[in-house]
Amino acid sequence: MPKGEGKVIAQNKKARHDYFIEETYEAGMVLLGTEIKAIRAGRVNLKDSFARIRNGELFVHNMHISPYEQGNIHNHEPLRTRKLLLHRKQLNTLIGETKEAGYSIVPLKIYLKDGYAKMLIGLAKGKKKYDKREDLKQKEAKRDIERAFRDRQKG
Repeated sequence: MPKGEGKVIAQNKKARHDYFIEETYEAGMVLLGTEIKAIRAGRVNLKDSFARIRNGELFVHNMHISPYEQGNIHNHEPLRTRKLLLHRKQLNTLIGETKEAGYSIVPLKIYLKDGYAKMLIGLAKGKKKYDKREDLKQKEAKRDIERAFRDRQKG
């Protein structure tokens, strides 16, 4: 199965609006038992999350996984920092790229693949305000063309 495919649990739609995604990587996640159960139930939010490299390891911050309902005293902290698992070669390329100005690592989506929770992360460069406006114009123009084509097909 190619990377990024599987049962999608959560997506960070704002990431594609705020960043140019240069390259994507599939990363495993180190999770607790109650966290994976909450993810399977779809109780995860990627909205303000970001990834950072610390001591040669990749961590995701601000990813909110709601506490599991049936979890007892062993329930997890919702906003704890979680480790992401990548191959050393991929991690080294990410370290090299993020040292360049303007690049950051952004979580794009969480999905289940072969029974494991995976995260698609992207090497991203921030968009300027005029880039965002240009994207909105292109999206609207495409929508207008589709609408005109659909109306023409009906008539």
